[in-house]
Amino acid sequence: MDTKSLNALPKTKVRFIEPMYALAIQKLPQGQEWLYEVKFDGYRCLAGIDASGVTLWSRRGNLFTNQFPHIAGACERLPPGTLVDGEIVALGESGRVSFNLLQHHRSKAQALLFYVFDVLAYRDRSLLNEPLKRRRETLSEIFKDVKAAPIALSESLNASPDELIRVAKEFGFEGIVAKRKDSVYESGKRTAAWVKYKVNRGQEFVIGGYTPGNPIDALIVGYYEGERLLYAAKVRNGFVTQLRREVTAIREFISSYT
Repeated sequence: MDTKSLNALPKTKVRFIEPMYALAIQKLPQGQEWLYEVKFDGYRCLAGIDASGVTLWSRRGNLFTNQFPHIAGACERLPPGTLVDGEIVALGESGRVSFNLLQHHRSKAQALLFYVFDVLAYRDRSLLNEPLKRRRETLSEIFKDVKAAPIALSESLNASPDELIRVAKEFGFEGIVAKRKDSVYESGKRTAAWVKYKVNRGQEFVIGGYTPGNPIDALIVGYYEGERLLYAAKVRNGFVTQLRREVTAIREFISSYT
C-alpha cells in the first residue's frame, strides 16, 4: 500500500478486537467474488505490535503471549502499529495439524505455527473498512519481509470447491473457508460474507454416562430426536488420558457436593 493511500485511512491504536467469524454452511459457494482458504484446527489468535512490544490475544481477549513465546518473538518482525488475525496450530510427526497435540502435548509437537490470514491495522492505520482483497494485498506486502517460521501467511487457494474439498480430506484439514473479496472486517459478527465448510461433519451429543476403566474407559453419548434421548455410541476416539483424568476430577468434585 502506497503512503498516500495509507495516510488516507483512519488512525488507530493496536488493541484487542473481537475477531470476525464464519457462518457454517452445507455447500461451498462458487464464483469469482469468493476467496478460499484452508480452515485450520487450532487456536484463533490476534497478534499486535506497537511501541510496548508484541501482544497475542485469544478469540476471547485472553493473553496468549506467555503461552507462545516463540510465536510472539517471530511477530516482532511485523511492521510497528500492525494487528493481524490468524490461527495457531501444532504439527505432529506426520506433518498434519493436530488439535489434540496443541491442547495436551504441545511440547511433543514437531512445530507450532501461526498462520496469518488477515490484517486489521497497518502502521497505526485501521483496515477494518477496507475490502478483503485490499487487506490481503497489504498482508502479502508485509510477508515479503516476514518469511521465517513459526509465522507464515495463509495463502489463498485457486481451485474449484470440489477440488478444494478433495484436497482438504487428503491432507486432513478441518475444512475450507470462503470469503467475499469485497467484505469488510465486521468485528464480533458471523455473517454470510465469511462461510465455512467442514470436511468432517458432526452432530451435538449429550453425555449420559461412562463405562469404568483406568479410571474411565469410554463416554456414553446420545442425541435428542424430538423430546426423546436416544443412545448413540461409546466414545473412546480422542478421549485421551489427560482428558479422562480431567473428566474424572470433575465427576469426583460434583460427587463430593451431592
